[in-house]
Amino acid sequence: MSFSKQLDGFLNKAKEKIEKYQADRRPPPPPQQQQWGPPGAAAPPPLPPHPSGPPFYWRPAFSPHEPVSAHFHHQLGDHGWGNNEAQNYTSEPTNSFHTPSNALVLRAVANRSAPAGQQYTSARLTSHTTLSRDRGFLLARITAPCARGVWPAFWLLPREPFTWPVDGEADIFEAWNGDRVNHSCLHWGHFNGDDWNKHRVVETPIPALDHPEGRWYGFAWDQPPDGRGGRLVWYIDGRPVMKAHIPEGTRRISDWQIILNVAMGGNVCQGILPEDGVYDLVVHNLKLCEEPAGGWGCFERDWHTAPEGHTM
Repeated sequence: MSFSKQLDGFLNKAKEKIEKYQADRRPPPPPQQQQWGPPGAAAPPPLPPHPSGPPFYWRPAFSPHEPVSAHFHHQLGDHGWGNNEAQNYTSEPTNSFHTPSNALVLRAVANRSAPAGQQYTSARLTSHTTLSRDRGFLLARITAPCARGVWPAFWLLPREPFTWPVDGEADIFEAWNGDRVNHSCLHWGHFNGDDWNKHRVVETPIPALDHPEGRWYGFAWDQPPDGRGGRLVWYIDGRPVMKAHIPEGTRRISDWQIILNVAMGGNVCQGILPEDGVYDLVVHNLKLCEEPAGGWGCFERDWHTAPEGHTM
């Protein structure tokens, strides 16, 4: 065999090895858009809206070796919470805890044979941190309980002290009374004739909202440094489901805090109380990100395609 043929053979083998190495290191294709499926169908585990996820600036570990109070304040009481709710919010580990798999669980317990004040217990958690920035993206993967008389929620209020509702409220996920519908909401007024247009909502059916692997709920905000005006977009499984301008006069979004809770009974549940049992809201992942999945260019596209909420 001539030297030139030997050299060609050597170069071809080297080329094959390089191509194989590059193929092995090539990133996987992006996930397909998650579908929500028909009622009663077992949905496959949802994929994150971005293969590696956007960079984050706050992410609690939910370690079983640290208390829930490391990242959240327990709000306590059984005074109805403005909605005639039945639950007594406690700081007991039976109502909020971290799992060995690094998830946060808020557990509502209904036990009608328990003493008064202990028949309906649950947890309401407010993050120590605020959103902290003029623009960013809040993302959580949550498995929610779905039953009559139960009202799980993942939402935002300004840091205390604040004036409700004029300082503003944003509801990222909430489902009422086992209806398997998410209510993306923005509130900045009272429920009266004068403020009839200061409540915006989009209802999104999610038949598999209690799937064990959870659903992804996101909230992006972009506000000028002076805190006046700006834009908001709500997401479910990476899809923009609602948009809104930040109302004039509300508190700047960087001052808002994360709230997680499971309520029982009350006006929203039409006075219905849950059957005896345990109702878990499981937070598998929670983080504050520097930008939405896909970056701020994607946010601009989502802003133009997402629907505005209708008045309640």
